[in-house]
Amino acid sequence: MGLECLVVTSDSALIGQVKANLDPHGAVLDLRQDSTSAIELASRRHLDGMVIDCDDVPGGTNALIQVRNTRSNRQTPIFAVVNGSTSGGAALDLGANFVLGKPIHEARMRSVLESAVPKMEREHRRYFRYQVDVPAQFHNHLGHSFQTRVKNVSECGLAVKLIDPFRLEGVVIVEFEVPSLDARDFRAKADVVWSDSFAMGLRFLYVERESGAALQSWLGSLEAQHRFRSMLHKTS
Repeated sequence: MGLECLVVTSDSALIGQVKANLDPHGAVLDLRQDSTSAIELASRRHLDGMVIDCDDVPGGTNALIQVRNTRSNRQTPIFAVVNGSTSGGAALDLGANFVLGKPIHEARMRSVLESAVPKMEREHRRYFRYQVDVPAQFHNHLGHSFQTRVKNVSECGLAVKLIDPFRLEGVVIVEFEVPSLDARDFRAKADVVWSDSFAMGLRFLYVERESGAALQSWLGSLEAQHRFRSMLHKTS
């Protein structure tokens, strides 16, 4: 799956410019023409990037403030598009990472995206869950150990299938061997964010340096495999 971006505007020219410049990066655009529905979407979903038409959408600046404060989008790159009412400095103070002024010159758009797309791809990678099947072990604060299998993984967390049905809460230590030609151990402190009798989702709180490097290498190989399968699917 490519980058997922929210575009908040009713300006057809702006939509066309954003689409033309993000299409080559495989981006999927979710269009909202009002601030209320944009805020609602950002409150329940992570987006890899956002374009908010601050001055030509009623409540646009408020949408910028609100979506920046959502739990899932605190680090999401946001483009503020201004048109006379909001200054560039004000947009940055409200939470924007980049500011574009109407009319947007194509060279300016390309220049900004050149800086922004790597950040958007990084954000995508932080949240995108790759499907895997790897044995793992958990240790709780009482010293008890539990066997599991990792079912998906991202830069910020993972989900596991539990071999034995039980509920686990709070902070745990997770350990597993990162699959590679040069297999390395992964160890991290994680917080249980949801669980039922047979599965559990965790968010990483602290990852040791060597484990972090091993995870990044693994995610890179998983991304390459995902892109290759997507390419094969498109040509089949």
